[in-house]
Amino acid sequence: MTMRVAIVGTGSMGSLLGHGLQRGGHQVTLIDLPHRIEQIRAMKGLALVDEAGSVSTVEPFMATSDYSAAGAQDVVILATKAQDLPAVAPNLPRLFNTDTIVLTVQNGIPWWYLLGLSGELAGAHIHCLDPDHTLERSVPRSRIVGCVAYPAASLDPDGRVRHVEGRRFPVGELDGTIRDRTRAAADMLEDAGFKSRVIQDIRSEIWLKALGALSLNPISALTRATMVEICSFVPTRDLAAAMMREAQSIAAALGATLRRSIEERLDGAKAVGPHKTSMLQDVEAGRPLEVDALLEVILELADLTRIEAPTIRSIHACTALLNNVIQSRGTRAGDQV
Repeated sequence: MTMRVAIVGTGSMGSLLGHGLQRGGHQVTLIDLPHRIEQIRAMKGLALVDEAGSVSTVEPFMATSDYSAAGAQDVVILATKAQDLPAVAPNLPRLFNTDTIVLTVQNGIPWWYLLGLSGELAGAHIHCLDPDHTLERSVPRSRIVGCVAYPAASLDPDGRVRHVEGRRFPVGELDGTIRDRTRAAADMLEDAGFKSRVIQDIRSEIWLKALGALSLNPISALTRATMVEICSFVPTRDLAAAMMREAQSIAAALGATLRRSIEERLDGAKAVGPHKTSMLQDVEAGRPLEVDALLEVILELADLTRIEAPTIRSIHACTALLNNVIQSRGTRAGDQV
């Protein structure tokens, strides 16, 4: 079945998804800031360089900055950086009909993570990601389907997306049920050439991905090292492992169970090769860093669960300072540090 899919944010992951979904026969509308939309139109679509180096361009159904022009969709994929979500959130209801679902593919822990939890954390809210509840008001919990994006990709200055490796996009309902809409979302991603399955514990899967993001991203930003360099150099590998262990304790306190060990997680990251993390790509481009979604949120959850996280806290301080420097100077990070 052809799905009407709006992708909000056409960075590397949004572009990768948009290219695959349009090519897979779905009706894709791309929504982004005017300069990015103009770039896509100038290229006559989304240009993808695949793992083998082959280039293909796919023209989406629509590319626009106007949410009203896009109209109601079957699926809305939120592919912007977490720090940009509050700005786009008030426009999202323009894309909704009665049954529209929202897939979230941000790095790190999503703003909705605590929604629906029982016990001591019932009614808790992640303030650093949604300080004034804009996201909760704009995107009802009933519409959300969690999605974990495992592929590695980057965006070239000319607007082309490079698919480095990986095709997995598991999806799951927040309440752990398996529903027709979740199966349809997985089928849609399979149509696009990706690997997807419905899992019943999406929060645990989010933590599994987050362990790599919260450690390797800031270490790469601070050192300019690639994933294979970080995981091959014993001191930085040990540093990443220490951060992962602290995060794993927080995850366990929240009821999450990780299906892979920390060593397996590090070996998997090493196997990706000389890939620059998304945070390192942002440093080199002089863009704001995902400090809140990758680190600040972990410290907020550490406080909620009363777990010490000294290593994460130290790396957060350094990364937050780097982010402040980038934003205050407004120049490429290579000229700053």
